[in-house]
Amino acid sequence: MTSRARAETLAADEVPVIDVGPLRDGSNPAGVGAELARAASEVGFLYVRNHGVDAATIEGARRAGFDLFRLPAAAKHEARTNRFHHGWLGPDSTKMYDDAKPDLKESFNWGIEVEAEVEGKAETKAGAGNGTGAARPNPLVGPNVWPAAAPGLAPGVRPWFDAASACAEDLLRGFAVGAGLDPEHFIRHRDRPLSRGSLQYYPPHPRDAGEDRFGVAPHTDFGMLTVLAQDDVGGLEIQRLTGEWVAMPPVPGTLVVNVGDLLERWSNRRYRSTVHRVINRSGRERLSLVLAYDPNFETLVDPGAFCARGEAPHDEPIRCGDYLLWRFEKAFAYRR
Repeated sequence: MTSRARAETLAADEVPVIDVGPLRDGSNPAGVGAELARAASEVGFLYVRNHGVDAATIEGARRAGFDLFRLPAAAKHEARTNRFHHGWLGPDSTKMYDDAKPDLKESFNWGIEVEAEVEGKAETKAGAGNGTGAARPNPLVGPNVWPAAAPGLAPGVRPWFDAASACAEDLLRGFAVGAGLDPEHFIRHRDRPLSRGSLQYYPPHPRDAGEDRFGVAPHTDFGMLTVLAQDDVGGLEIQRLTGEWVAMPPVPGTLVVNVGDLLERWSNRRYRSTVHRVINRSGRERLSLVLAYDPNFETLVDPGAFCARGEAPHDEPIRCGDYLLWRFEKAFAYRR
């Protein structure tokens, strides 16, 4: 897991490029759903085109992100991460597994614009009626932290969050249809989603860094689904089941999508959450735009619908928010 040996080049047919236009416009949801389900089951990563996120939205968010990360450290520190996992995280703030060295990246995270929940208030109307006992504060939904020194940040990145969220919901409908389920199976409760927009900044990899230092160390993503806009720098690498690392270069006009651990769990491990890492060998700054999509806190992640007759679930049901809190506690130093 810790070797930084240079990855192979991605084979042309190894990670599919899927046109999701016919899913979005309703002309062939079953066909696209089958492609998505196959990609999620076999690789866990895919490129999507005709995804609905326009180039101007991506470029605007990218400019705003660079404006933030090029600020002095003191200005960024004023926007440090709050208890809702919103705000700036500096270098060495994240560990992807217990004995990993801290990641070299910086990041900035935000979510939907709401006030903090109060004790005793039901999280959502949906939660109150689904048997989950959701009359408790939601510890992952609350105010964002927008740095005063970067006034263009919020208006620059909100359009990315909205467009990428719509894309993620379209894709989750496709993953449901591809499994023979109702299109809304994964997204019935999404009026207060736990989704995080994230700017991920990778400085050039230091030449004197040891073999166990990474932009982001090998890991799988925590939540449901990740939608990623790469820049032209490259550095994203995925691990084959046989252990070799393969680079996923940017493909113009596409977004990268990958299955997260929570979707793997919900699909009874039918869909695959794939190990990946980032090593910025380019000598240039690298900035990725990320949407980590998750539905409401109280959403019950129950793999039963994916079980064939007589098949037992691999995992117990769990609420989406409880799972994410457990993973955040392990990964992020500020929570300790």
